[in-house]
Amino acid sequence: MRRPLVFVSLLAAVATVVACGTQGVQLTGSDPNYAGAQIFAQRCAGCHTLKAVGSHGSSVKVNSREYKDGPNFNQRKEQYDQILYAIRNGGFSSGPMPQNIVVGKQADQVAKFVEKYSGTEAARPVNP
Repeated sequence: MRRPLVFVSLLAAVATVVACGTQGVQLTGSDPNYAGAQIFAQRCAGCHTLKAVGSHGSSVKVNSREYKDGPNFNQRKEQYDQILYAIRNGGFSSGPMPQNIVVGKQADQVAKFVEKYSGTEAARPVNP
């Protein structure tokens, strides 16, 4: 009787530890950008950081950066047209981002989502 209780307790503890740091999509289902956030979480979060989906794909330290690390969208504000260009063309450089990772309506949804939620931690110039 005691072994099953210990096993269940251990399993619950492991599940709790694994769940730490996994925030997922932070938008409500009624948000017009929710679909774009879900697609971003599935297709883009492995290489890009963006708080709105709880992703940490970018390198925090330059010295630990990997080839696949994409821009940190918390610190970099993006515009809709630039996002669509990057999606269609595999980014702006010869990096590893695949072309057309999402297409059509999904590309539009991701671009609108990133435009709205990127740049939340971008350095702002001091007003004179």
